[in-house]
Amino acid sequence: MKRYYTDNWDVYREIIPNDKLIQSKKYTIGIEQNNSNVRHYLGKMTRRSKVVTKSVEMLNILLLIACNLNQYNGYQSYQKIFLSIFN
Repeated sequence: MKRYYTDNWDVYREIIPNDKLIQSKKYTIGIEQNNSNVRHYLGKMTRRSKVVTKSVEMLNILLLIACNLNQYNGYQSYQKIFLSIFN
């Protein structure tokens, strides 16, 4: 069963059936945080300039990399490798 988590806007109640709709900031904050991280780390998602990719495949790869680095503490492994050169 699919559920839709949204903010408390009235328009969502008009479009989405009540049995599938959950309106609460409690559940949308994490989603918005992830969206913010993607926009922050991937310049391709922020503006139309020289950094925009036209390849859907490349965009998917970049999103997978961002997800791995943000969700699975991917930075920690690279940080250990980087810091090891100073020992």
